[in-house]
Amino acid sequence: MGTSKLRTLLRGQCASLDKEHLPVLERLRGAVWFHAASVGEFEQARTLIERLKREQPQRKVVVTFFSPSGYEARKNYEHADAVIYLPFATRRNAKRFLDALQPSMAIFIKYEFWPAYLRELKKRGIATYSISAIFRPDQVFFRWYGKSQLRLLHCFTHIYVQDEDSRRLLAEHGVHECSVAGDTRFDRVNEIVGNVRKKVDTLLGNDKLVPIIQFTEDCERVIVAGSTWPEDEVLLKQYMEDLRWKMEDGKRTKLILVPHEINEEHLHSIFQLFQGRYTTYSAISGPVPAISRRNILQHADVLVMDTIGLLSSVYNFGHAAYIGGGFGVGIHNTIEAAVYGLPVVFGPNYQHFREAKGLIEAGAARSIKNYEELEAALETALDQHEIIGAKAAAYVQSELGATDKIFKDLF
Repeated sequence: MGTSKLRTLLRGQCASLDKEHLPVLERLRGAVWFHAASVGEFEQARTLIERLKREQPQRKVVVTFFSPSGYEARKNYEHADAVIYLPFATRRNAKRFLDALQPSMAIFIKYEFWPAYLRELKKRGIATYSISAIFRPDQVFFRWYGKSQLRLLHCFTHIYVQDEDSRRLLAEHGVHECSVAGDTRFDRVNEIVGNVRKKVDTLLGNDKLVPIIQFTEDCERVIVAGSTWPEDEVLLKQYMEDLRWKMEDGKRTKLILVPHEINEEHLHSIFQLFQGRYTTYSAISGPVPAISRRNILQHADVLVMDTIGLLSSVYNFGHAAYIGGGFGVGIHNTIEAAVYGLPVVFGPNYQHFREAKGLIEAGAARSIKNYEELEAALETALDQHEIIGAKAAAYVQSELGATDKIFKDLF
């Protein structure tokens, strides 16, 4: 975490129990409290929150975040009555926060296990749940030195896990208040697809998606590279460069590049890589004459999305997807692309991602370790995008229903 991000986090957490925020929490006493680490985990709670507000609008909802990126992205979320940082996880702060809010229940998403809060919730008899959780034998709970962490799991009233392996692992270690519900992200991405396709069908002239439509129209091969890092971008640059020298059957390939970070330094490195026929979303979505915009987009091979919030919509315009992060700590969200019926390609570090392994087993995704493998995987994905993409969409459909199961149990 960078210095400025850390500073923002510290300020936000300190402010959560100040004179401004405490009265807000007190006014929302009895609310359902959702806690997510960041944006990705929040998306796993989102279908549950929105269904709750739809079916029981009288219920109050408070959302807390750990990370600045999560808070900044969703601080104005319309379906929450308050969005704040989670105060520092000390016993004193946990008591002050729960004294003020007195939630009717607490719901933690996936990997969120805060000892001070969980113990205080248990002590007060407040129903506490973990949803879309996933467990692996190498986690601290199941090591010889992790007994105190394992005991923490008994603070949950119930744990809803993503798969049978997780349920079995918990049962082997004495945690029985647990059931398999699946991953609510599948329900969320399925909703997004419907919303995006409605938006495209009823497009207005100033819609944010117009430049993307114009960039991809009449192009038979479009790759959407989502949440990329420099290691990913070097490989993609080589692929696009090689294509210029061997354009087969007159089929033109275009790339929509959506970097994971859009700070000035990262964008500069991207522009240095893709010298020549590229443009940026900001350059063609502003006050540009329509003829000039169309001309720029027609001649560009690469569209760099130097904005946030559009990735899940952009996949709608692709024929294959490359998901970034696999040459670092781990890949980003693969099901955002798979739900649109796109073949998926990603780097080697995917072992901790159940959905990535599921897509590979379904014949809908391939993992690559180097440029030669990337080239082969993308060519296959583009040439057979309908056949492989159908497998991707079918896999996502087979995983739907977690929200419905959890909602019926809790509400």
